[in-house]
Amino acid sequence: MTVSFPKKIQIETTVLCNGKCHFCPQKLVKREPKYMDDALIRHIVDQTRGRGMVHRPFLLNEPFSDKRMPGIIRYIKEDPTATVELNSNAGLLAPELSEAAIRAGLDVMRFSVDAFSSDVYAQSGRGIDYDRVVKNIIDFIDLRNRLAPSLEVHVRMVDLDINRHQQADYLAFWKEKGVIAEVVPLYNYPWTGQTECVPKPCPKIREEIFFQTDGRAVLCCWDYGSRGVIGDIRENSLEEIWNGARNREWRDLLSEGKRDEITLCSRCDGFRDYDFTGWPGY
Repeated sequence: MTVSFPKKIQIETTVLCNGKCHFCPQKLVKREPKYMDDALIRHIVDQTRGRGMVHRPFLLNEPFSDKRMPGIIRYIKEDPTATVELNSNAGLLAPELSEAAIRAGLDVMRFSVDAFSSDVYAQSGRGIDYDRVVKNIIDFIDLRNRLAPSLEVHVRMVDLDINRHQQADYLAFWKEKGVIAEVVPLYNYPWTGQTECVPKPCPKIREEIFFQTDGRAVLCCWDYGSRGVIGDIRENSLEEIWNGARNREWRDLLSEGKRDEITLCSRCDGFRDYDFTGWPGY
């Protein structure tokens, strides 16, 4: 399937994260700058105007590590066709920051909480205070109910051996709070111990583009080592990068399940259990 312009975009406004999740390679990210320049953020966003795009202003980072986030949301939402989604560990989300993000026009908020008790949460390795996380989320839900009832809120647990005995209670508790509660699978990031790839297509790259803080676009949001650079927004437009020879070549290869021909994807076992029945070209 060929898409002439991406439908979704992720912009890494900062590389910083307050979490220490054992399954995330964020701690291995060494690239500079720590923050994307304000003008570069606006330059990217301006090229999406009127496209009806889904914006996710984060990558491997915690979005609220960037105190500019409410302003970034507000700038994106100057386009009435744009949607803004965030994923957060909720550790930094004080009520005043929650209110600012909600008033800026946030559309979807996804919280990651991998436990239903402080002891299991500590084992999950996020390195954040569980009670503060839960309080911040409940405060956010209360503000959502008062200020923007249509704002969609998810609370997600990554499926781990240590939390399976808590999943039923977890889902019941958060659903009672009036949000979407989910248990999601754990995916391995490429180049985190794999010795080969899964010879299957990849659904991640069909409709979405990803920008790192320096303005480079990469093939996948899991590319913590910048192994799959497809272009640079400082040199070419978003549309030129998306329709460029390298991105088209790699998307075609991935549509056929030829991950082994792309350095980044040659050590990726993501979506090994995904049902690719009817996938074009596979």
